[in-house]
Amino acid sequence: MGTLLTFQPGDVGYEESRRVHNGMIDRRPAIVARPRTAPEVAEAVQLARAEDLPLSVRGGGHSIAGRAVVDGGLMIDLSAMREVEVDPVRRVATVEGGATWREVNDATSAHGLATTGGVISTTGVGGLTLGGGLGWLMGCHGLAVDNLLSVELVTAEGEILEASEASHPDLFWALRGGGGNFGVASRFSFRLHPLDGIVGGLVAYPFAAARELFALVGELMDSAPDDLALMPLLVHAPDGSGTPLAAVAVCHAGDPSRAERDLAPLLAFGSPLVRQVGPMTYPALNMMLDDGFPAGAHYYWKSSFSAVLSESVVDLLVELFPGCPSPMSGVAIEHFHGAVTRVPIEATAVPHRTPSIDILIAGVWRDPAASEANVAWVRETYAALRPHLLDRRYVNYFSADDDAARAAFGPNYERLVEVKRRYDPENVFRANQPITVAGGGPQPG
Repeated sequence: MGTLLTFQPGDVGYEESRRVHNGMIDRRPAIVARPRTAPEVAEAVQLARAEDLPLSVRGGGHSIAGRAVVDGGLMIDLSAMREVEVDPVRRVATVEGGATWREVNDATSAHGLATTGGVISTTGVGGLTLGGGLGWLMGCHGLAVDNLLSVELVTAEGEILEASEASHPDLFWALRGGGGNFGVASRFSFRLHPLDGIVGGLVAYPFAAARELFALVGELMDSAPDDLALMPLLVHAPDGSGTPLAAVAVCHAGDPSRAERDLAPLLAFGSPLVRQVGPMTYPALNMMLDDGFPAGAHYYWKSSFSAVLSESVVDLLVELFPGCPSPMSGVAIEHFHGAVTRVPIEATAVPHRTPSIDILIAGVWRDPAASEANVAWVRETYAALRPHLLDRRYVNYFSADDDAARAAFGPNYERLVEVKRRYDPENVFRANQPITVAGGGPQPG
């Protein structure tokens, strides 16, 4: 196995390596391989194939579905590959596959630059990007995949390719939203944009204000400029009391004087319990919600899109949220508008290009004995909302029991199948949301 570092059950480092962000996931691979270079990634892929082991890839390990680790297989752990290089002249960041968005944001902000990259800083760059990559800046600059310039990919054959618009363009198209179905992404290059700081933060109100607050936010969303991201939230008071609150997280990436005007209606609304909105750094904004999603907690999520933040949807959320069994759980509503909606549906594998909102019902708890009640609440809330939702799903928010590839990829699914057939006909990379190729390996249950 050359210099490739590996762990097996009983080895020092094995238990730590196999753990992922979601504490509900407790799988035990036969081998954990921790490469440091793309050739070592290729060695790990070839080892899995030689030993006839199922293969999974761990970047940041944030997948709620736990697809980074597979029982009895070989897990490629990219945590030793986290280098971030910034070229401030070309405005390009080159990022290894095991890096997190906190590391990217810190490196790029030192040069007054940024790119779209999630809303939780501990999220891995690889998984978020390959699934599309929504974030605070998607109204200004589109999704993470819309800023992707190239991907260094290790294929199922152990070949190292550079995928871009100029090289393997069909593969590059598929990597922009098609998930980890085509290989191991060992390095990414992203386009960067000038951003010295933002106006952002959070306002929170008594739960009784939720309907009126969300009605206002819905109106603001309808006319929001590209620079303004609004995220309505239903959360619980951080004091542990379990008191439900209605809140809005905001990010304005434009001129501060324009931010003041655009945010004035929200900041003048009602009697907030918390109003912490002002100039801040982009890395600080991306860390603002981190404490609500700690490593090792249990997670079960459902999400889907709605055309608008309608009164019917708000009424259901307000009715059902007080029955939430965990004070860590919440509802987040993410607004797709601006640049993200001006990319043609067929331009990347991500089909979510129409103005809309994605409603995330995020179950989060710590006590394993509470799993049944928390999973039930998420499912029941999602089922109640379902008649008001579109047949579209964001693949990065899938839980382990979600099997909705066609809802995730929409009209792009068949093209993804063709690319899968060319680059991974034996379905070696099948631990992800499956893209089925006739005659390939078995799909995970």
